[in-house]
Amino acid sequence: MRNKLWIAALLAIAPAAFAQSVAGLWDATLTLNDVQIPFRIEFAGEGSSVKGWFFNGDEKVVSTAGKLENGALVLNFEQYATKLEATLKDGQLEGQYSPVSKKVAVFHATRAVATPAADAQAPAINGDWEIGVKSPKGELAWRLIVRQSGPEVSAAILRVDGDTGSLTGRYRDGKFVLSHFSAARPGLMELKPASDGTLDVTLTNFKETTQYKATRPAEARAKGLPEPTDPSQHTRVKDPSEPLRFNFPDLNGRLVSNTDARFQGKVVIVNVTGSWCPNCHDEAPFLAALYRKYRDEGLEIVALSFEEADQLKDPTRVRAFIKQYGIEYTVLLGGEPAEVRDKLPQTVNLNTWPATFFVGRDGRVRAVHAGYAGAASGDAHRQLKEEITALVEKLLAENQTSSR
Repeated sequence: MRNKLWIAALLAIAPAAFAQSVAGLWDATLTLNDVQIPFRIEFAGEGSSVKGWFFNGDEKVVSTAGKLENGALVLNFEQYATKLEATLKDGQLEGQYSPVSKKVAVFHATRAVATPAADAQAPAINGDWEIGVKSPKGELAWRLIVRQSGPEVSAAILRVDGDTGSLTGRYRDGKFVLSHFSAARPGLMELKPASDGTLDVTLTNFKETTQYKATRPAEARAKGLPEPTDPSQHTRVKDPSEPLRFNFPDLNGRLVSNTDARFQGKVVIVNVTGSWCPNCHDEAPFLAALYRKYRDEGLEIVALSFEEADQLKDPTRVRAFIKQYGIEYTVLLGGEPAEVRDKLPQTVNLNTWPATFFVGRDGRVRAVHAGYAGAASGDAHRQLKEEITALVEKLLAENQTSSR
């Protein structure tokens, strides 16, 4: 009799316990300024060990802490200084994600279900395209990189700062509809093939909706349209024969300068970055791995992190950024983003996040690269990593007795 009562009690508790679980894949939306961005999010764990993650293509952006208590879900993404708060009720999650553009976005999610069948006869749009623009950074064209498998498509726009992250979607009702959210840079994209072989592109974020025209590169050249900006030519220094000077505090308040002994006779990568910048998050794991591989051969990396005023006072997000990517190289607080040109007066056209300066053993700036093409950029990402690695190896191989 006692065993039967015990089993009955377990059965009574089980539905409540199951109802508290959020484990699995969910279809979610964020809404801000009357704009709704759909995306997928996944959860695992229970109680005080819940974690969740957003998707950037195959990459998972995982929470740094989380809990689920009495139907209340809280996930922290400390590397972005953002928080997801939601209440689980009747199989749905309702709440908010903040900050997004310094505001609070409404969050809603239901458990993922099989998506409706896509239109079988999807037109072929796979490959590279170019989008004509007039960017405030001086660009006249962006790259649109599309990967297609039947009606399923992923795409990224590559600009001089870097890419938009991987937007994914499918073909329905005469157009491809793609979306993306990975703890930052929410976006919605529509690609509609036109009868003349171009693509009508509509981009929506929480600030605006903009329409563009995309053209195949060969056709763009035939029409005399401008090419996308070469990121290795976008930013430069006024006098490459002069050392690139910096003198900023580290996270403990100690001043670090380019004249310090630790940098003398070394190859130095000076990285202008910010923990608020999604493309800087893309770049950081690569730089961290590069440093671990080559520091014993004479490579130093210095990140000049330009942050908002609250982070300069208490750099909690910067510390989480360092921890998230296993950064072992020097990180300095350069100032606020708007101050970057004043703080680095030797630079010309420094207006991308990130921007990377390559200094040889002789102290001269040997190359500059604007932005960073992340994994969503496919071949462009792989090619960039190969080029930077080859450049570092070349600089390390130069006369090690050269003096600054």
